[in-house]
Amino acid sequence: MLIKLVEHIDLNEAYAYLNSPNAGAVNLFVGTVRNQTKGKDVVRLDFEAYDAMALRQMEHLANEAMGKWPLVNLAIIHAVGAKEPGTPVVVIGVASAHRDASFEACRFLIDELKKTVPIWKKEFYEDNSVWVNAHP
Repeated sequence: MLIKLVEHIDLNEAYAYLNSPNAGAVNLFVGTVRNQTKGKDVVRLDFEAYDAMALRQMEHLANEAMGKWPLVNLAIIHAVGAKEPGTPVVVIGVASAHRDASFEACRFLIDELKKTVPIWKKEFYEDNSVWVNAHP
């Protein structure tokens, strides 16, 4: 498993890690910074994490997914720091023999990451800023 918090996400590294002769499916979800939220222009997002707890929870989710689906490999990578629109901020990657398992596991991982991993984001607009996802 590849699990980490980084300043900059390397999509080629994630794919190279996941790709395997045993995998007939590599599913790579990439979450990026969008330039608008609720009709307001987003200038940037700042991501903060409680590193030790975030990594531990990401590993827990990875182990849970590996137990639920027949996966060949798995990657969870989240960016921290200031990010501009268009920048990748989270990658969930799953490799499996067949596509159903990779799609299901990938969806599970991103949904649970958003709910349970202590990573917070602050949205910056032209006129103000606001913390978003003030949970878990």
